[in-house]
Amino acid sequence: MNTAELTELAQQLRVDSVRASAAAGSGHPTSSMSAADLMAVLLARHLRYDFERPAHPGNDRFVLSKGHATPLLYSAYKAVGAIDDGELLTFRKVGSRLEGHPTPRRVPWVETASGSLGQGLPIGVGIALAGKRLERTGYRVWVLCGDSELAEGSVWEAAEHAAYEHLDNLTAIVDVNRLGQRGPTRHGHDLDAYARRFQAFGWHTVEVDGHDVDAVDRAYGEAESTTGQPTVVLARTLKGKGVESVQDREGLHGKPLPDADEAIAELGGPRDVRVRVHEPPATRMLHAVRAGQFELPRWEKGGDDVATRDAYGKALAALGTGRGDVVALDGEVSDSTRAEFFAKEHPERFFECYIAEQQMVAAAVGLATRGWVPYASTFAAFLTRAHDFVRMASVSGVGVNLVGSHAGVAIGQDGPSQMGLEDLAMMRAVHGSTVLYPCDANQTARLVAAMAGLDGIRYLRTSRGAGPVIYGPDEEFPVGGCKVLRAGDRDRLTVVAAGVTVHEALAAADALDREGIQVRVIDLYSVKPVDRETLRRAAEDTGCLLTVEDHHEEGGIGDAVIDAFLDGRPTPRLVRLAVRMMPGSASPDEQLHAAGIDAMSIAAAGRLLVEEAVVR
Repeated sequence: MNTAELTELAQQLRVDSVRASAAAGSGHPTSSMSAADLMAVLLARHLRYDFERPAHPGNDRFVLSKGHATPLLYSAYKAVGAIDDGELLTFRKVGSRLEGHPTPRRVPWVETASGSLGQGLPIGVGIALAGKRLERTGYRVWVLCGDSELAEGSVWEAAEHAAYEHLDNLTAIVDVNRLGQRGPTRHGHDLDAYARRFQAFGWHTVEVDGHDVDAVDRAYGEAESTTGQPTVVLARTLKGKGVESVQDREGLHGKPLPDADEAIAELGGPRDVRVRVHEPPATRMLHAVRAGQFELPRWEKGGDDVATRDAYGKALAALGTGRGDVVALDGEVSDSTRAEFFAKEHPERFFECYIAEQQMVAAAVGLATRGWVPYASTFAAFLTRAHDFVRMASVSGVGVNLVGSHAGVAIGQDGPSQMGLEDLAMMRAVHGSTVLYPCDANQTARLVAAMAGLDGIRYLRTSRGAGPVIYGPDEEFPVGGCKVLRAGDRDRLTVVAAGVTVHEALAAADALDREGIQVRVIDLYSVKPVDRETLRRAAEDTGCLLTVEDHHEEGGIGDAVIDAFLDGRPTPRLVRLAVRMMPGSASPDEQLHAAGIDAMSIAAAGRLLVEEAVVR
C-alpha cells in the first residue's frame, strides 16, 4: 500500500470502530481512533501473519495491551478478511465472540486476554522469550500499549526483563494520546519523558508522529533492524482523531460517539478496503518432546525426613528430563524453592525473573501461549503480588503451574512477612483452578508430574521444613482425591488436614486413641477439587469433623470442606482450627502451638468436640 492507501485504511479502521461501538451502545471508539494509523501501517507493511493458520510457527505475534481498544482490533480483523461486517456489528452483544475486551478462548488470533492494563507488555516479553530462546523461528512480537498503562509498575518490570534478555524480537508501540479515563495522563504528550525512562532500562527508542503513516512505517522498519535490544515506538496521537467534536477532548473515554452518523460522514463514510498481510516465512519449529522416559525421585517410607520443597525441585528436574516442553521460572529464590535443581539440569529451559513476581507470572503466561508447560515458583506469600496476572491467565484459559514455598507459620523464625497464609484462598478463588497441598516427598513428586497434564491454573503449596515420609514411592494420588490415613468402625471424630498439619493430626490421633477416642484422619492433599464423597462418608460415619490448617481460616481447607456439604444435606458438627493471630518470630514448633494447630491443640479440640457430641 502507498501513503494514500494507508491513510484510507486507517480511516476505515476509525469508521468501523465508531460503527461497532455505536451498534453496541458502548465501547471505546476514541481510544481506537488514536491508534488507527499505527495499526494500518502494521497490518499493511510489517506484520507477517497467516490468519487461516494462527498456529503457524512463523507468524508474528500481536498483543493488544490497551485491551479496551477492541473496536480497532476487530476492525483490523475485518480489513484482513478474518471476520465480515455483520460479525463486526455484533460487538459486545450476547453470544458474540467479539467481547468488550479480547480473549483467546473465543478469538483464535488473540494471544492473551487483556483489559487489565499493564499486562500486555509483560506477557509479550514471555512470548518473545519463547521465540528467541526456545523456538528460534524468527517471529517478531508487537505489543500495542496505551500511555496510561505506563504508570503500572509491571510495565517497568517487563522493560527491564526485556532489555536484560536482549529481546530484539520485541517491539512495543505506545499510543501516546495524552488522555486517560478521567483526564490527562501524567506526562501528556511529552514523548521525551517516556523515552528517557525506556532508555534508562536499555531500550532503543523511536519518537514519531503517530498520524504520519510514512513516519510510522520508518519507525517500524528501524525497530526491525535494531539488534541486541528491544525497541519502543513512542507515537504522539490524538484521542478521537478525525472527528472534531471529540478529538483530543476530555470526558469521552469509554463512550460511543454522541452522533455516530455525523462522525462517520466526517471521516469520509464507510469503506471496504481489504489488506493483504505479509505471509510468514516458511519455517519449522523443532517441537519439544512431550513424553519421554523418566523416573520420578523415590523416597523410602519411614526413612529420613524430607521437605516437600526438596521433593518439588527434584521431581521437576526429572519431569524436565522426560518432557522437553516443560520450562521453569523463578523469582530469585530458586535456592529456597529448589527450582535450582531444574536450572542445573536444564539451564536452557530455566528463566530467572529476579524479584519481579508480576513479570515471572506474566512470562509464564507468555510461554504457555506458545505451547510450553511452565512451572513458576517463589515464596507463597509473594505470589499475592501477581494475583491479577493469575486472574487474567484464567480469563485467557492459559495453563500455568504455580508453586508457592515457605507456606504458613511452620516456616518459623522469619516471621509473618514471609509466611504464605492467604495463598490457598487466593488460588481457590480463581476460576477453574486446581489447588494441591502435599504432605510428604513421594506425594509431592507425583503431584508435580500430574500438574503437567492439567488445564487452567494449577497451584502447588510446599513447605520449608523436613517432614516424615508416610507414603510409599508407588502410591497414587489422583487430583480430586484424598487419603484416609486412619479409619475404624468406632471412629467418633474425623480430622481433616493437609501439608504440615497432616503429621500433627496423626500425632493427635495417637494421643486420643490412648484415651479411648478413635479418630479418623484424612489427608486432603487436593484442596480443589475436593473429594466430596469421602468427606460426606466420614461425616456420616463419625458425626464430627475437625479441620486444621496452617493458613488463615478464611478461604482455606476449612472452607473447602464446608463446600462439600452445600448441596442441601444436613451439615455435620464442624470445628475449624486455623491461624487466627498475627504471628511473630519463633521456632516452627512454637509457631504451630501458638497458632493452635499443633498435635496438642488438635487433641484438645477433638476431646471437646466429642464430649459436646455425647452430651447432646
